[in-house]
Amino acid sequence: MKTHALLASIALAVAVPAFAAGDKHDHAHEHKPLHGGVVVEVKDMDYELVAKPTTIQLFLRDHGKAADVSKASAKVTLLTGTEKQEVELKPAGDKLEATGSFKVGPGTKAVALVTVAGKPATARFTLK
Repeated sequence: MKTHALLASIALAVAVPAFAAGDKHDHAHEHKPLHGGVVVEVKDMDYELVAKPTTIQLFLRDHGKAADVSKASAKVTLLTGTEKQEVELKPAGDKLEATGSFKVGPGTKAVALVTVAGKPATARFTLK
């Protein structure tokens, strides 16, 4: 039985660095915020969330170029302390947007369920 545990440990030790190395990707764009928000990458798409007390905006970039959001939709769940708020975002020019009153600030967590061209994706953010 100890042999199996030892082999499993060795396999895990070898697999983790290989997995981590596979996580790197080479492409010509950077994942920097262009609108003052927080950027995450999901499936080669950059999502930038700009969260202000009166406006929530979500910008999408596909390989560094603005994605067409004219037929996209998103639902963002904001988690601030013990408070939870759900916000529907609609297309507004080059972004998805909602206006209203939002409790956001450093440490607020946001989960965006975004649908573009019928394909759903989930992006998770922590506001700074």
